[in-house]
Amino acid sequence: IIQRFILADTSDERASAAEELSRAQEGDFYEILSAMDGLPVTIRLLDPPLHEFLDNPRDLAVRLAKMECEGASADELARTRALLARIDALSEANPMLGLRGCRLGFAFPELPVLQTHAIARATVRLKREGKNPRPHIMVPLVCLNAEIREMRAIVERAIIDVEVETGVRLGEIPVGTMIELPRAAVTADEIATQADFFSFGTNDLTQTTFGFSRDDVEAEFVPQYLQEHLLPYNPFATIDPGVAKLVEMGVKLGHEGNPDLVCGVCGEHGGDPDSIHTFNKIGLDYVSSSPYRVPVARLAAAQAALEEE
Repeated sequence: IIQRFILADTSDERASAAEELSRAQEGDFYEILSAMDGLPVTIRLLDPPLHEFLDNPRDLAVRLAKMECEGASADELARTRALLARIDALSEANPMLGLRGCRLGFAFPELPVLQTHAIARATVRLKREGKNPRPHIMVPLVCLNAEIREMRAIVERAIIDVEVETGVRLGEIPVGTMIELPRAAVTADEIATQADFFSFGTNDLTQTTFGFSRDDVEAEFVPQYLQEHLLPYNPFATIDPGVAKLVEMGVKLGHEGNPDLVCGVCGEHGGDPDSIHTFNKIGLDYVSSSPYRVPVARLAAAQAALEEE
């Protein structure tokens, strides 16, 4: 659905795809919030790099060549060529640092609106059923105060739209952001004035601090660095001291900008015992981890708290 939305040629086609996407997401959010009734649920706005929504241009070129050999119709060939040209036009040299996160929301402003509408409508449905949904909305990949300020305004307007549409008062839905870029960490005092919470995305923060590609690092030089003891451990598995300093700076500055700020970590580091001990010393409020690592994370968090006492 998102691919159809992004590649739509007309406003009507894009509006149709947006409506379908909003309905699908409302159903997803309804099920999630229902299962987590009474508990906070942080929902991140769409973040994947643009290329993850689109066909692989190399695969599409191979398909086109095969269609030509098999004598496909002129219309089919024309449509496939047009699709390939459109995807090529949207291709990026470094997608992980390209059109993703909140940037995607600014490039396609319907996306944060329709996703917030879906969250709010799912919340209304559950409230009418007597349940207590507690959504939190998280804006990804922010590095400027202006980004979170504008995106928060978009989200809050979308929530009001649903309140007016349904006649149901939703109350305060916290809006926060992910801190996953070094600039965001060192300007966290500014960003925090527009955020109710921070979630440190330490996977991307590690990537952007080291300049290591998180998608390629295992197949490239990091195994050699580990073997030759240039690195003591894989920084994508256990938090690096340099990255931890950025998190600590972000927490400290964030509380200067907003004393009530809640700070946590999401990503693989949130399930690593050594990293959890570091995060506890920094003063984070929580860690989030993959489901299968939750028991280990809980044990490590308990041990860190006992050590602190």
